[in-house]
Amino acid sequence: MTARVLVVDDIPTNVKLLSARLTAEYFDVLEASNGADAIEICKRGECDLVLLDVMMPEMDGFETCQRLKTDPKTQHIPIVMVTALDQPSDKVRGLEAGADDFLTKPVDDVQLMARVKSLARLKSLTDELRARAITGQAIAIEDIIDMTAGVNAEGGKILLVDSDAHNARRLMETLDQEHDVTHLTTPEDVAFRLAESDFELVIVSMALEGIDPLRVCSQIRTLEHSKNLPIILVADIPDKPKVVRGLELGVNDFILRPVERNELAARVRTQVRRYRYSSELRKSLSSTVAMAVIDGLTGLYNRRYFDRHMCVQMDKAREGNKSLGLMMLDIDFFKSVNDTHGHAAGDEVLREFSSRLQRNIRGVDLACRYGGEEFVVMMPGADLHRAKNIAERIRNAIASEPFDTGITVPLDITVSVGISINELPDDTPDQMLKRADIALYRAKREGRNRIVYDAA
Repeated sequence: MTARVLVVDDIPTNVKLLSARLTAEYFDVLEASNGADAIEICKRGECDLVLLDVMMPEMDGFETCQRLKTDPKTQHIPIVMVTALDQPSDKVRGLEAGADDFLTKPVDDVQLMARVKSLARLKSLTDELRARAITGQAIAIEDIIDMTAGVNAEGGKILLVDSDAHNARRLMETLDQEHDVTHLTTPEDVAFRLAESDFELVIVSMALEGIDPLRVCSQIRTLEHSKNLPIILVADIPDKPKVVRGLELGVNDFILRPVERNELAARVRTQVRRYRYSSELRKSLSSTVAMAVIDGLTGLYNRRYFDRHMCVQMDKAREGNKSLGLMMLDIDFFKSVNDTHGHAAGDEVLREFSSRLQRNIRGVDLACRYGGEEFVVMMPGADLHRAKNIAERIRNAIASEPFDTGITVPLDITVSVGISINELPDDTPDQMLKRADIALYRAKREGRNRIVYDAA
């Protein structure tokens, strides 16, 4: 893994030292000597992670961090604060300013690389989610910013995995004040407990009895419903080599005993907030993907989706030497519905038509709104006989019962259908669509409310 790391410190010697360590691990390193320059570099999108010194003139690290985390353009960039200050209150202040982690000078190489690698992985995932949710889709970045701006870390649902009741009780005394904590004393049951509830964070003790704590973490990462859950390890100093291994497995953070209460609380808040932010991005991604391929009025797939999926089905049919049927449907005299009864009534007709269409095709068939009052149905494995039967079932379902729009009197609606089949060895989607379209217009010319097949 490589990433672009911005080192921010007003002392050149410190910058060069950290840069050398990171470069040796194949990270690309950028440098800044003050908070203002660091903010500009981050706004330009030139870095994936920031190592930020606290003690700087003019704008200290706390203020720099807070500005970065409150700016929608930079709030997703992980920040590790680096300082000679060793008071727990300083760590808490940094974490509450929005820092994702905290390192104390002199910086331990193992901890430095473990933190950087873990946060670089997180940044990579976040970038992918942000890009998918924004690029080329119908939602603006402002919508995502508004949605994620209010993410907080209160009332997190936490699973604490610790076989030692005394140690667990001390942790829960801190966390229970702000979160809903479930204590699990039997680590082998972690999969069942995670399936029972929507947890937002798992805390795993490294001092589990009878089971490797990293095996528990690995199990959490392999389960579909918990693979994205943040994990914090609670470890003793001799556990550091295994902690590094845990971070490589996907553990998000760790804290060493003796556990400082305020630091634990701050780290937990950071992980819960980050998880909720990622969850909102995932929801946005799901929503915008739907917006990109689903017709908002009818709930059917749209033309963009059909065009792409038709190519996939054509290739599969050709490889398997199988039939592929296609029908184009056009609602008869739809313009007069809009002109006579209004567009609201027309919209209701389109919705009801789509519903009847869906109910009368097979499960493997794909129905799409192609545009306006025109629809297409792709029928994998359908020869001409089967395609005609499906088309007739649809035609009858449309014509047999008036459409009740709730706006005007029930309307008699019919549909004209054109069919094509993949008959040629080198048939293409465009050729099939053209033949179905020609057949559809023949159906219109010959009196509507009928099905016409056009041979190749």
